[in-house]
Amino acid sequence: MITASHVELRFGARVLMSDVSFRVTKGDKIGLVGRNGAGKTTLTKMLAGAGGEPASGSITRSGTVGYLPQDPKTGDLSITARDRILSARGLDDALRRIRQAEKDMASEDSSVAEDAMRRYARADADFGAAGGYAAEAEAATISHALGLPDRVLEQPLQTLSGGQRRRIELARILFSDADTMLLDEPTNHLDADSVVWLRGFLQTYSGGLIIISHDVDLVEETVNKVFYLDANRATIDIYNMGWKHYLRQRESDEARRKREREITTKTAERLIAQGNKMRAKASKASAAQQMLRRAEQMMAGLEDVRQVDKVAKIDFPKPAPCGKTPLMAEGLSKSYGSLEIFTDVDLAIDRGSRVVVLGLNGAGKTTLLRMLAGTLQPDTGEIVPGHGLKIGYFAQEHETLDLSRTVLDNMQRAAPDLTETQARSVLGAFLFTGDDSDKSAGVLSGGERTRLALAGLIVSSANVLLLDEPTNNLDPASREEVLAAIRSYEGAIVLVSHDEGAVRALDPDRVLLLPDGDEDIWNDSYADLISLA
Repeated sequence: MITASHVELRFGARVLMSDVSFRVTKGDKIGLVGRNGAGKTTLTKMLAGAGGEPASGSITRSGTVGYLPQDPKTGDLSITARDRILSARGLDDALRRIRQAEKDMASEDSSVAEDAMRRYARADADFGAAGGYAAEAEAATISHALGLPDRVLEQPLQTLSGGQRRRIELARILFSDADTMLLDEPTNHLDADSVVWLRGFLQTYSGGLIIISHDVDLVEETVNKVFYLDANRATIDIYNMGWKHYLRQRESDEARRKREREITTKTAERLIAQGNKMRAKASKASAAQQMLRRAEQMMAGLEDVRQVDKVAKIDFPKPAPCGKTPLMAEGLSKSYGSLEIFTDVDLAIDRGSRVVVLGLNGAGKTTLLRMLAGTLQPDTGEIVPGHGLKIGYFAQEHETLDLSRTVLDNMQRAAPDLTETQARSVLGAFLFTGDDSDKSAGVLSGGERTRLALAGLIVSSANVLLLDEPTNNLDPASREEVLAAIRSYEGAIVLVSHDEGAVRALDPDRVLLLPDGDEDIWNDSYADLISLA
C-alpha cells in the first residue's frame, strides 16, 4: 500500500501539485493521466521511492513495490537477461552459484570437486526455497509473452537493443510478484500480441497498480480509478470509476466549473460596481467596503476552469540544399560477440525519399539508424555521405541529449549559431517557458525529453531525418503535431516506428526489411508488419 498525505511537488519555483492526498490499496488499478510535463513521471518516481522527497507532506509505503520507469537503467550490463529477471525474487544469485558449482564439480582435483558438491547442495536448497524451477518457468512464460525468446534471455544485457532491455525490465517487474506496481508507459516497444497479453495480465493482477500510458485501450480495459493531474490547477482530481465514466464525468465537472465561474463573476462584478458607487458617500463607505470584500472572497473561492491545453508547434526544418543522393550505406554488418544482428545491408537515401525500416524487435533497426547517424561504427561496410548532407537524428533513447546539462544548454548545443534569446524562443514554442529552460534535462519526463529532442531538429536545417520511435511518450495532441510535421517535411526521412499512424503519415515510398536487408517498394500489405516490428 502507498499513502500520500498533503504532498506538494515542485520544479524550482513551479508548483506541480499542492496539498494532494490519496491512497493506493490492494485492488486499486489507477490510471494516472495528464498532459506531458504535468508531473506524472515525477510523482510516480517519488511514490516508488526513486525520486527524492516531496517539497512538503509525506509518502509512506508498505509491502513491496515494483517500478518500471520510462527509461530503465541497470547497473551491471554484463549479466544475462534471464538473470536480470530472476533477480526480482533473488533467484539469480542462487542460480549463478549452482552454475559455478556444476563447473567446479567436473574438476580433476577431488577436494575442489567435493567442495563444489557441498556448495551445489546449499545453492540448490536456496533456489528451491525461493520458488526454484517453477519460478524460472514462470519467468520464461512472462518473457515469451513479451516477445523475448530463449536466445535473448541467454544474452548479456549489453548486447540487447533498447527496446529489448525495456521489455526485460517489464518482465522483471511483472515476475516480481510485488504488492504494488507502478508502470510508466509499459507498452513502449511492445508488439500488438504482447500488448494484448499485458492487458490480460493487468486485468487479473490483484495488487495495487498505478499506470501511466498513452495507450487508451490498455487504460480503458484495466483501470478502475483515474487520477487526473491538472497542471493548471496544481492538483489531482480523483475519479473512483473506470475510464469511460471518467471521461464523461470530467467533461461534466469542467462544464460545472465554467457555469459557476460565469455566474459568480457576474455577481462579483455587480457587487464591485455597486461598491464603487457607494464609496463616494461617507455614510455608505463601510457597506461599500463589505461589498468589495465579498466580491473578492467570491472570486477567490472559485475553482479554476481547465485552460485549453497548450500543444508544442512542431514544424520540421526547411531542408538544406543537397545532391541527388545525400546518404548511402554499403555492405553494413553488425554483431555482438557470436550474435549476428544483420549483414551486408545496402541503402541509398535519395533527396526527399521516405523509407520505413521494419523488422522484429532485435532485428537491428535502432542499430542501423545509429550507424547512419554516425554514432555507431559498423563491423563491415561504410556510410557514404553525399553532397550537402545534413543529418537530423531523433534517438529512441534520447541519447542525443546530455542529461547532465540544462534544457537551454542542450538547445544551444544542437544549434550553436542561435543566440540565447533565439534558443529560448524556440524552447518556448515547445512549452519550455521561464525556469523550465534552466532545469536539468535529466529530470525531464519522457514526453518532455521527446519535445526537447524534437526542438533540436527544428533548428538543424537537416535534409535527412533519422527518426527512431518519434511518437513514444507523447500525449495524443503532441503526437498529432509530430504526425503533421512528418507529412509536411520536404526532406528525406528514414523512420523506425511501432506506430501505424506515424508510418501512414510518412506515406513511404520504400520499405527496408531487417535483418535480411531486403528492400522493396512500399505497399499496404506491409502495414500488417508495423505493430509487430
